[in-house]
Amino acid sequence: MRQTAVSFRRLFSLCSVLPAVICLLLAVSGPVRGAESEAVTSERDTVTLVSDSDTVQPGHSIRFGLLLHLRPTWHTYWRNPGDAGEAPTLVVTLSAAASGKADAIDWPTPRRLPDGPLMSYGYTGDVLLPVSLTPGAGQAEAGAVAVTAHAEWLVCAAVCVPEEGDFHLTLGVGPVAPSAQAPLFARADAARPLPSPFAATIAPDGRLGLSGPGLSARDVSDAWFIPDTPGVVSQIAPQKLTIGAGHLTLALKPQDAFHAGASLGGVVVLRDAAGQESALNILARPVPGGAVASARPAVAPDAGEVPGGWFQLAVLAFLGGAILNLMPCVFPVLAMKALAVVRMSSEEARVKSALAYTAGVLATFAVLGGATLMVRHAGLSAGWGFQFQSEGFVAAICWLLFAVSLGMLGIFELPVIGAGQSLISRSHGLLSDFLTGLLAVLVATPCTAPFMGAAIAGALAAPPVFALSIFLSMGLGLASPYLLLAVIPGFGRLLPKPGAWMDLFRQVLAFPILATCVWLAWVLTRQGGGDATLVLGAGLLALGFSGWLAVTARSRASYNVTRGLRVAALLVALAPVALLPLLPSGASSPASATTGGVAADAGAFSAERLAALRAEGRPVFIDMTAAWCITCLVNERVTLNSARVRAAFAQHGVVYLKGDWTNRDGAITAFLRAHGRDGVPLYVYYAPHGEGHVLPQILTPELVAGAVGG
Repeated sequence: MRQTAVSFRRLFSLCSVLPAVICLLLAVSGPVRGAESEAVTSERDTVTLVSDSDTVQPGHSIRFGLLLHLRPTWHTYWRNPGDAGEAPTLVVTLSAAASGKADAIDWPTPRRLPDGPLMSYGYTGDVLLPVSLTPGAGQAEAGAVAVTAHAEWLVCAAVCVPEEGDFHLTLGVGPVAPSAQAPLFARADAARPLPSPFAATIAPDGRLGLSGPGLSARDVSDAWFIPDTPGVVSQIAPQKLTIGAGHLTLALKPQDAFHAGASLGGVVVLRDAAGQESALNILARPVPGGAVASARPAVAPDAGEVPGGWFQLAVLAFLGGAILNLMPCVFPVLAMKALAVVRMSSEEARVKSALAYTAGVLATFAVLGGATLMVRHAGLSAGWGFQFQSEGFVAAICWLLFAVSLGMLGIFELPVIGAGQSLISRSHGLLSDFLTGLLAVLVATPCTAPFMGAAIAGALAAPPVFALSIFLSMGLGLASPYLLLAVIPGFGRLLPKPGAWMDLFRQVLAFPILATCVWLAWVLTRQGGGDATLVLGAGLLALGFSGWLAVTARSRASYNVTRGLRVAALLVALAPVALLPLLPSGASSPASATTGGVAADAGAFSAERLAALRAEGRPVFIDMTAAWCITCLVNERVTLNSARVRAAFAQHGVVYLKGDWTNRDGAITAFLRAHGRDGVPLYVYYAPHGEGHVLPQILTPELVAGAVGG
């Protein structure tokens, strides 16, 4: 009994102190633990808000930081995340005895995180992202300061997960007293880039130069540049390093947002022979191209930088332009120009016509090339055929081709159809030849011929003068067949003699043009939906009514009636121009441009999906396409949907991902740029645990099956 009584007394004593123990535990495990908040925890990371001081003194700076403990294989991002990712954000607010707000992070130097064709900048392991704040005097009666913070961050491994958290601290008011977390801020400061002691310059071709004492092959074994903002220079391209006495040069590859004549900011990391790295903040001032010549790399520069490389690109461009004539969108125009040569009796007339047509082709290529360069210079995405991403352009071309086809069928011949007048009229003029050259280029832009991809990519990476000359070489290739027919008498004699068959042939060629109109209507439907199709149909109706008025005018004996009907026909033909503002903007989530078969089972492309599949060791086939790209659709129908390719994909477990570039898409544009392309199609095969292999732009079933090992 005595033992039982003692046990009850001990139990009673324990119960009497239990509330105090619980209160103590609650105090320790509550939202505030001195200068570190309660943690936001996931299976990927543990994140808290920390302060470098336990107290707040109005008028004196205090620092807060987002402390991330990242699990192995996970990373988060720097202020410029690179080709993929998103920068963290942190907003800290003080209230009560002091007031203030801070959201500018003092970024530590990031690591480079390459992933296949992409380069990101970020952090692994533990990282502190600090902000500084100088509180002002407050009005609160209590001697404490409430600290609240909201943060958002993205963590990635095989997949990416956006996270966010709200954090709370309560700090005392008084003289600044370093907290237990203060050493974390000291380490973060040591990881920040230092102001550069070297002069920095950037040339128009992307050569970044540093000069000053302490730069030599003995002091620097490696170096790389991390830009402040994405889209300025290629982040995955090799940066060729050249080191001289007192200077070094990094050959960067300019991208969309690069502006010759503008300063370039970022971080240069220098590594010495012992492997020690030092990061320097630089703001490179623009200089003329020759100003950093002393540090020019001894290795061969890119093709666009030297005459030899330019000549190779020009030849590729010429061949690609010549092959464009065989594409279904261009061949009817070339055929009608050939018939025009047959009609001409004098050699002088043939030569003048050919030169006017060539001038129209070259002028249009120059305008398209210049517009592409200007759009890219403004920081926007542009490549071959980029104008077909505009609903207004697609509708306008469809209406123009419909009017030309009506003329080829003999329904009407209106001056407003000048672009096709030389194709459909016996009366011939140099202006109509010039405008026919313009038409040929416009209908050629959705087609991509062999050799064109490398030529266009090289042109857009070259200085503007070289770039325009490469576009003109492509135009010369497009115009070359007609030039040869007109200028070389022997070629002209190969054509059949003129006769009544020409009118019938002209009418037959109108139907490929009408087929192109049907295809453009499909493209516009995919871009803008049913509303866009309605506007397009209204324009086609107006053109059809205009044609009927023109035909009716021919049968009227009265001059005034005929003239009135012709004027009415002209006005109605112009009606589609007024419909352009009614076109809706592109659909936010367009359906995949597919023709069935294996393509119908394709997954939507994303950089995260590709990274996850590659991490799993899965073979992946990437198809970058667009509804307005005829080459893409032909490859899909003839090759990618063939039984041979379907069997090869099934046998080897190939995952088929498709990127639809019908409307603008930044992720697809970045992928194209990473592979040196500025347009579609692009086909890339990733073998299990292997690097990507770029396939030709013209596919065959045997080629694709062989690439995947079928």
